[in-house]
Amino acid sequence: MLLADASTSWSWNLLADFQQMWSFPFMVNAFRAGAIVAVVAGAVGWFMVLRRQTFAGHTLSVVAFPGAAFATLVGISLSLGYFGFCVTAALAIAALRRDGQAGGAGESAATGVVQAFLLACGYLFMALYKGLLEGPQALLFGSFLGITTGQVAILGIAAVVVLAVLGVIGRPLLFASVDPQVAAGRGVPVGLLSTLFLVLLGAATAEAAQITGALLVFALMVLPAATAQQLTARPGLSLALSVLIGFAVTWLGLVAAFYWPYPLGFFVTTFAFAAFLAAHAARALQGVRARSSESLLQAGAA
Repeated sequence: MLLADASTSWSWNLLADFQQMWSFPFMVNAFRAGAIVAVVAGAVGWFMVLRRQTFAGHTLSVVAFPGAAFATLVGISLSLGYFGFCVTAALAIAALRRDGQAGGAGESAATGVVQAFLLACGYLFMALYKGLLEGPQALLFGSFLGITTGQVAILGIAAVVVLAVLGVIGRPLLFASVDPQVAAGRGVPVGLLSTLFLVLLGAATAEAAQITGALLVFALMVLPAATAQQLTARPGLSLALSVLIGFAVTWLGLVAAFYWPYPLGFFVTTFAFAAFLAAHAARALQGVRARSSESLLQAGAA
């Protein structure tokens, strides 16, 4: 996505390469924004995967597109469009679901209704948009060009709020995610926690969409979390790994997009998918070894 020329080539000298990238103010902002987005997406995405709310996460990532398209159409800040539509959609899903259960049939139906309507609105806004096509393409597939210091500040403030709320509700949310019936019986406000989490998911999706684009934000939300949960069942370690993997693939994607003329979202998604495949292969290999050891023990006992 960058105007690559002879002066911007990978040298394998990491210090020199990063000095070259960070000599551009927009790249400094991109790395800052990417770090913020990766931390929030990794943390919120981990709970999303645990709670089996990936359909809701996918819908909110789709909703980021009409939000940004609307902001472009009326000439307001893209960040307002992202956050406004994603958070509103999250509240709509929470209000429309019938059974109030996270990931249940009632939530799936409400999620599908919200997705269909707002996606149609997005196509309307795109049809009404009279500018150059690069604007909508960046909304869909992501771009690190033009990220301002003000946008980084907005992302940082939103991240602090999201992570602070998640830190407060994290323990009861984990309990309600693992066993909602028992949690409700112990007096945990499962319905309120579910609504709060949907709002946090909407805010996290709005953040990530500003880096990866509306169509690929889902990858940054789900792949690092799914990879971490493949590697370990310990909640604390798994959550930390989700954040670290998200951070790594986002920064690797930024480096790749600086040196090669392809969309940032493609690189972030590819690196995240490769990490997931590696974790899946490692877990499968571990299972094969465990079964082989068990067979050898049984043969020795016989």
